[in-house]
Amino acid sequence: MPYIGVGLHVLVALFFAIHAVRHGRELYWLMILFLFPLLGSVVYFFAVFLPSTRIEHGVRKTMHAAVKTLDPGRGLRDAQKEFDLVPTAQNQMVLAAAYLAAGDTAQAVHHYDICLQGPFAHAGDIRLGAANARLMHGQAAGAIDLLTALRQEQPAYQPEQVSLLLAQAYANAGRQQDAGEELAAATSRFGSMEIKAEYAIWALQAGQRDKADTAHAEIKQAMKYWNKHTKSLNRDLIKRLNSAFSGRA
Repeated sequence: MPYIGVGLHVLVALFFAIHAVRHGRELYWLMILFLFPLLGSVVYFFAVFLPSTRIEHGVRKTMHAAVKTLDPGRGLRDAQKEFDLVPTAQNQMVLAAAYLAAGDTAQAVHHYDICLQGPFAHAGDIRLGAANARLMHGQAAGAIDLLTALRQEQPAYQPEQVSLLLAQAYANAGRQQDAGEELAAATSRFGSMEIKAEYAIWALQAGQRDKADTAHAEIKQAMKYWNKHTKSLNRDLIKRLNSAFSGRA
């Protein structure tokens, strides 16, 4: 039975390696996938593969929760162990992502900052991860700098995710007009439910009720055609919307 498990890990790593090559990902991902078949595949899945599929945010949260339930802290333990043994740039990137996934934003920012000074400083994965870590750590201005530079230099790199994070960073930095313009542009360009929901919530909190009501009405209209599975995947998104709009005067 152990041989079957090892074989499955290798097959999963091979699948993600093919995905990385076909989509022009940085070559260091191949090293991570085959040096650490299990941990590397988990990191690649959440950092690269899942965002590129445009699957709803609820799927990402559900699968992330499942991994944490099976063995909470394992990813961070393994990443720390590998970095302690071999402190390479690749291992530091994996460690930074593991700290971010574990909610330790201070350590995530620390390790991402080191990555931003290393040989992969301009890699889209690292810059997006570093921006996310800074945003979660309350460093909105730093996140804005990273995201605007990433968009300017690599406009094709995960544009929807970059737009969403940038809008959130603008809002956290008190730049509400920029946040609204970013979300409006993203809604027009991508039209995903996550973007529409964030726009509706932002507009409500910014006191722009006409825009909030319009966006909310569009979302409710779309929700009429959701099946039980889609509603389940978007449970957290629906809860956030209901919570935001239930408090209206």
